[in-house]
Amino acid sequence: MTEQPSRDNTAVDKDNIVWHHHPVTQASREALHHHKGLVLWFTGLSGSGKSTVAGALEQVLHSRNVSSYLLDGDNIRHGLCRDLGFSDQDRKENIRRVGEVAKLMADAGLVVLTAFISPHKAERQMVRDMMGQDRFIEIFVDTPLAICEARDPKGLYKKARAGELKNFTGIDSVYEAPEHPEIHLNGQDSLTALTAQLLEALEPYLKITL
Repeated sequence: MTEQPSRDNTAVDKDNIVWHHHPVTQASREALHHHKGLVLWFTGLSGSGKSTVAGALEQVLHSRNVSSYLLDGDNIRHGLCRDLGFSDQDRKENIRRVGEVAKLMADAGLVVLTAFISPHKAERQMVRDMMGQDRFIEIFVDTPLAICEARDPKGLYKKARAGELKNFTGIDSVYEAPEHPEIHLNGQDSLTALTAQLLEALEPYLKITL
């Protein structure tokens, strides 16, 4: 059997890896974009409206000349994380990879919107720690399980209830809701209201007039 490479970065010989500093800094890239690089981390149950709200917000930001990129959970699993399943270990690795990509994009001066269930507090804290002060904005799309299950846009709750889908968050896998998110949204509000709430809340973080 061929040995698989370890996903544990502690296995890397860090003595032979040196960080290379570049002449173009994060501050200079942000000056070019006229706003800070940020990660807007949308979390919530499947069907809570994360991707819909994030997409609506990005549309408005784009129309107002904010350089942005939306990382969506399903889309990422078609490429960067296509080798991962839904065990706790794979979920953690999924979020770690996304966090590292988001960090690079924020360093480039972009506003990065991420829409991931990210059910565990520890993984969300891990990404926050990567980003540093005032660059990670946790946005909790708080929608009751019963509402998410009634929406069931992908038919996943139906499969989970039938036992056809294991480790599904909210059914047979835990979701640890944020205790102190920077932005707390009521997922039952209208899309227009939620977008307006986000724009108002984000203004001081972006340091531009939206």
